[in-house]
Amino acid sequence: MKRRARDIEFRHLRCFVNAADHGSFRKAGSTMGVPQSSISRCICDLEDRLGTSLFHRHRSGVALNRAGQQFLPRARQIIRGLDESLHAMAALGRSENGRIRVGIYSSIASGFLAELLRSFGEQHNHVQIELIDGNPEEHVAAIRGLKLDVAFLTGTRTWQDCDSALMWSEGVFVVLPERHELAIRTAVDWRELSGEAFMVSETAPGQEIYDYLVRKLAELSWHPDIHVQSVSRDNLLSLVAIGRGLTVVSEAMTVTTHPGVVFRPIKGERLPFSAIWSPNNDNPAFRRLLSMARAKAELENRGVINGHPCGIEQPASPSQTHDPSP
Repeated sequence: MKRRARDIEFRHLRCFVNAADHGSFRKAGSTMGVPQSSISRCICDLEDRLGTSLFHRHRSGVALNRAGQQFLPRARQIIRGLDESLHAMAALGRSENGRIRVGIYSSIASGFLAELLRSFGEQHNHVQIELIDGNPEEHVAAIRGLKLDVAFLTGTRTWQDCDSALMWSEGVFVVLPERHELAIRTAVDWRELSGEAFMVSETAPGQEIYDYLVRKLAELSWHPDIHVQSVSRDNLLSLVAIGRGLTVVSEAMTVTTHPGVVFRPIKGERLPFSAIWSPNNDNPAFRRLLSMARAKAELENRGVINGHPCGIEQPASPSQTHDPSP
């Protein structure tokens, strides 16, 4: 069967370009580490497939003929394109390039997640990290569909078809108007918040904060007074500042400044945060991020104060659980 130009292999192009560059099959073979006869056979095979000769052959070497001169830039372009593609794939495998889609449910103003993303960016600055706000159910659905690589969510819940790992914990802070009588305190407990109205945002993580407040207030036999506001988290703080109610945030949020409000820790309250991902996710850039997150979590957990392993929310003290009624 007659060979056709579309049957040309990459080895043909390599041999051709090297022979053209050196003007000699012998020198091309020496450069490529193969015998001169192998170069000669490869060139003859290429010419047979193209249906035309490419070189003038003489005793001192070879020189491109007209067909060879026209074919050389095309051959170089093909080789360069393939080399670039191979380099890109190798870089992706080493996590030098690529993209990671991260679902978040907490502030990244400070704390574990902010430090993790900053460190990863410094070591892998060619990897694009895309952050997506949302609620846990949306994030987990996206993870199962491989539309998200990982989500960092509060709690230690087990999600079906997902892997998870506890990463860090944060204190829980109440947000008060700066003129509130509790603003002078360095910390507060739930008993001191009795009778207060709370607000949550309609956007994430509003629903989880709502559930958290209902649970905590119900434990103290208080009727929850919680209002859902159709505003962003930033505007929610503005509502706190003008006295419309209080809200709660995680510790990472407290490094931000907002006029008219103060942040005070609630005694004994900690929120655990976990990483959630699909076991079917083979994104090498994500795997590198996960490995770094686990190493950071392990290092930080070694330094956790005795009695607060992994920063899991601690049982309430008797003063917190006693019925506050007169």
